[in-house]
Amino acid sequence: MKSEFRLLTRESVTKAKNVVVNPDEPADPEGGGGFAEWAMLTLQALRIELGTSYRQTIDLLSEMPGILEEIGLTRLPHFTVLRDWFEQISMKTYRAFLGESAEKHTGHAAIDSTGFDRDQPSRHYAQRAHYRVRTLKVTALVDVETLYVTDVHISTKTPSDFRIGPQVTRRNAGDLLSVAADRGYDDKAFRDELRANGIRPLIKHRIYWALDHAHNARMDRDRYNRRWMVETVFSSLKRTLGSAVRARSWHLEFREMVLKCAVYNLRRTVRYP
Repeated sequence: MKSEFRLLTRESVTKAKNVVVNPDEPADPEGGGGFAEWAMLTLQALRIELGTSYRQTIDLLSEMPGILEEIGLTRLPHFTVLRDWFEQISMKTYRAFLGESAEKHTGHAAIDSTGFDRDQPSRHYAQRAHYRVRTLKVTALVDVETLYVTDVHISTKTPSDFRIGPQVTRRNAGDLLSVAADRGYDDKAFRDELRANGIRPLIKHRIYWALDHAHNARMDRDRYNRRWMVETVFSSLKRTLGSAVRARSWHLEFREMVLKCAVYNLRRTVRYP
């Protein structure tokens, strides 16, 4: 029986090849050539799964010939090369990787947000880089039937939920049938946009008038009550992959958060095939 880590590696390779421009490129060309983008994307996913630094990741993988065989690597990059590739791979590719990892979805989704800590840097670094914001606001779109994260929005600020909601659902409009959300997403323009895209909004109204009670009473309770599945996903993410991001700059923290969600999805694929 294959180990879970080896199966996750195999899934990562498959998904990574589906999102890069040249999936047929050899993982590490002979003669000292460069590494393939899909191989580097796979190594980044394994680093998140292991929860280790770039140096530690390379050290651990050097003792795992079976994992290198799954990727097709005959040699490993220096840890600084792995670090540089993390930034070199575009956010578009990371998002495509997340989309590929969410292979099972029913179209019935829920949206909610939580906070992830930014790993505490030294005081010297914090003063030099004006590193003041200590948390990321992470908003996830989760399929309530399969618990896969289908999309994610990250911000170092705290924008209103009803402003984030349309950005996330707009990117996934073609795959959605319904979206459940709490009162923080209560906004007429958001509901109108969802309906215009053929998506049923399951968003509780804030109570200002008697009519708001009537709107809430007519809502599909079974679908709406599955909104808490997003909190389950956040809890699982934080327990298994950590509640903080390690990268120092905000654009790398965004990449790391998207990659965390992709690895979470890959874990579900391996454990619940």
